[in-house]
Amino acid sequence: MEMANMKPEEITHPPIMDQLAGMEYCVDSNPSWGGCIMLGFQHFILCLGTAVMIPTLLVPLMGGNAHDKAIVVQTVLFVTGINTLLQTLFGTRLPTVIGGSYAFVIPVISIISDPSQMQIADDHTRFKVAMRAIQGAHIISSCIQIVLGYSQLWGLCCRFFSPLGMVPVVALVGIGLFERGFPEIATCAEIGLPMLVLFVALSQYLKHVQMCHFPIFERFSVLISIALVWLYAQILTVSGAYKHSPVLTQLNCRTDRANLITTAPWIRLPYPLQWGPPTFSADHSFGMMAAVVVSLIESTAAFQAAACLASATPPPPFVLSRGIGCQGIGLLFDGLFGTVSGSTVSVENVGLLGSTRIGSRRVIQISAIFMIFFSILGRFGALFASIPFILFAAMYCVLFGYVGAVGLSFMQFTNMNSTRNLFALGISLYLGISIPNYFHQFTTSYRREPVHTRAGWFNDLINTVFSSPATVGFIVSMVLDNTLQARNRDRDCGMPWWARFRTFRGDSRTVEFYNLPFSLNRFFPAS
Repeated sequence: MEMANMKPEEITHPPIMDQLAGMEYCVDSNPSWGGCIMLGFQHFILCLGTAVMIPTLLVPLMGGNAHDKAIVVQTVLFVTGINTLLQTLFGTRLPTVIGGSYAFVIPVISIISDPSQMQIADDHTRFKVAMRAIQGAHIISSCIQIVLGYSQLWGLCCRFFSPLGMVPVVALVGIGLFERGFPEIATCAEIGLPMLVLFVALSQYLKHVQMCHFPIFERFSVLISIALVWLYAQILTVSGAYKHSPVLTQLNCRTDRANLITTAPWIRLPYPLQWGPPTFSADHSFGMMAAVVVSLIESTAAFQAAACLASATPPPPFVLSRGIGCQGIGLLFDGLFGTVSGSTVSVENVGLLGSTRIGSRRVIQISAIFMIFFSILGRFGALFASIPFILFAAMYCVLFGYVGAVGLSFMQFTNMNSTRNLFALGISLYLGISIPNYFHQFTTSYRREPVHTRAGWFNDLINTVFSSPATVGFIVSMVLDNTLQARNRDRDCGMPWWARFRTFRGDSRTVEFYNLPFSLNRFFPAS
């Protein structure tokens, strides 16, 4: 029996429904304008963690000073706003923030460590030379996502994805980021633990408390939690609680060590090639391409999670491919403006959709406007960007877990009484956690990656790919799902439930959720 002709009642493992229930607003419905603005500001605040953390990690290694870091943070916010608007208008149209990606850290550090860069004596000159090399690698490697996306090659690949194959990929896109959660909280537990407890209490246990018939704690738990704990951290700092603490503790706990407010310009508009003309190297570009592939896989999984948490139907392969092509254009902007890191879907912002039960596209678009606005008004944006990262790490424990749970929820579409499915799922999840953890531990112990041949681009490729839990899970799950007992695959892996979503017009809801605005579909004919 063909999958498309199989009736739901003929399937032995029926799920409850194909859209997430309980959401107050789905992707194409909107709260009031006041609610949208406040919720958009909340998403803006949440994305600051990654926007600040990546430049904080990389800019000093490049030779940049505090002023350079402030300019890079402004640029990251500006480009994140532009890329988010592009994705929500002309990409998948899902409510996703397109922010910085840690997948690009390994190839970027490889560029920074190039002997030709390290022998430059002047730090600021070395910073600009390294930035131009990173920009060139981003520009070249962006062609991968642009070509795969707009040629529909990635859409063809997506047709081999089943609910079973997506379970470990989506789950690991959230759970695989566990190092950004409690290990970070532990560096300043006196701030991180109160933040974690308060955020859970407000968003879950007190979510039914209303003010003027409005569930204020559920909707704005991020803003309220950050404001209260940030004030508490400020009191500890001013009172001298960390006066005799180790340097690392002071860096993590004090609220006056970001050096962003005093070094950021009052008003500055980031512009293309602001660091000078990019330089191009085949070795650097090949290494960066591995990060682009990782970003592509992680974003595909995050798009699936966002569709679920926005109470939309699963995005068809055509829409996923369109989104990847749009993200490739975003990576091109990363290279032109100079953001140090490439971009991907912000997992924490996807998790916030579920926490607030607001999956509105308009909210994310308003958050993008906040990003652009505060990136231009440098001092005001720097005020919010100086929030201690520990506060974000506490929220990540909840929000990353939310996204991981969405991946596990896809098991409802599959036959989990099948030993084939149990084997494929178990091995994919285990190796997806175990292999990247080995790469991380090796790097931490020996101060170098496990693969360190004379070919730098090859080192970057292997180390980047196998340091990503979602990418390892994707490779293992796709191989097992499409080769293991293939004759039982269609019956057990959940494809009958996704069959009608494999074409753009297979379900009327798909057209409603993913149709392009301004009658642009005539230029991008759906398959």
